[in-house]
Amino acid sequence: MPDQIAIIFIGFWIIAILIIAFLCKKYFPKKEELSRKIIHIGTGPVILLAELLNIPKNIAFFSAFFITIALGINYQFRLLPAIEDIERKSFGTIAYGMSITLLLLIFWPNYSSSISIGVLAMAFGDGLAGLIGRSITSPKWLVLGQTKSIAGTVTMLSVVAITTSIISSINNLEIESLEIIVISLIATFLEQISPWGIDNITVPIGVTCLGIWLIGT
Repeated sequence: MPDQIAIIFIGFWIIAILIIAFLCKKYFPKKEELSRKIIHIGTGPVILLAELLNIPKNIAFFSAFFITIALGINYQFRLLPAIEDIERKSFGTIAYGMSITLLLLIFWPNYSSSISIGVLAMAFGDGLAGLIGRSITSPKWLVLGQTKSIAGTVTMLSVVAITTSIISSINNLEIESLEIIVISLIATFLEQISPWGIDNITVPIGVTCLGIWLIGT
């Protein structure tokens, strides 16, 4: 697929996610985290699309770089409240963009599969853990001022394992079951000990580096 068509396809994906988030913000205003989580979860697959569509490094890096700058401006001025409209202190959205930009700069495209595993561990694992953890009543505890729960933790662990298995199947990586378990446990541990939204840095970068070490791609 030509680069221009691939970029347009990814652009339409991002626009669709933003529209869905804005609609959720409009029709479900009391669910403050919902629109933000939709963006968090929905933008993650862009990295897998970029891998499958063979987006060149310079285009992938500069796209992520400028999006991160835009996220920083939005964090300061709240131009798009659906992205940052939460009361608690969190630098997660900016950290998310920074980590992806850094991974693309250092490892793309040689280790694109590991980047996909790392980013989707954050996008799907943490995103769904946040939603399910708040929706289901289960035992909770505090880690560095962050509330964690059995429901959210099990969701994170399970989703990372499933996501890693799917990426392994798509890319014919043949990742062993023990390696999937290790990746899932490390991703969950990093998410537990990262306050103020910095899990958006520790999880994708940590899991990517672990993936490179374990599977080498």
